[in-house]
Amino acid sequence: MDRDGASEEIRIELEDTVEHQEISIMDQHGINPKNVIVEEHSGIQTAEDSTHKCMKGLMEERDPKGVNRCLKVSFEDVIAEPASVRSFDKVWLWSHALFEVSRLWFYRLISLLLAVPVALVLGLLFAILSCLHIWLIMPSVQLLLINMNWVKVVWASVLDLAISPFFSSVGRCCGAINIRWGKE
Repeated sequence: MDRDGASEEIRIELEDTVEHQEISIMDQHGINPKNVIVEEHSGIQTAEDSTHKCMKGLMEERDPKGVNRCLKVSFEDVIAEPASVRSFDKVWLWSHALFEVSRLWFYRLISLLLAVPVALVLGLLFAILSCLHIWLIMPSVQLLLINMNWVKVVWASVLDLAISPFFSSVGRCCGAINIRWGKE
């Protein structure tokens, strides 16, 4: 687009449109746009950026499949006072704060002590189970399935010759029974 040696740059601003679309999507999902932090960066993506984004997603959503949905316990789930008996307001507020803080910090302390060793043991256990499943169990099952075709044929014959006629006869005999309820 050179005219007379001068180049023109055409720039279209779509930020307002994109911003309104993002806000409407946030409204649909119940997200408050004021709580969203927008990060601006250059168009060049480095390996550090992708690792950072992966770790950021891992840090934000730690239970994406909802495995521990039952552990979402709050103060109101554990301690509840009916309207007829109530403690002082300050006691209620302090006990609520103490419950939440102690639950959070004791969990952090216990997970600090146990998370790494338990993760190591579970990783080892699942690695052993995966290895056994891949290299021992599935080949054995396939070996049995290949060599046990004759059992399938014999079992089908036994079902057709002995068991099926017996239950058909019992069904016909019991099918003629009528039960009537009457008031006397």
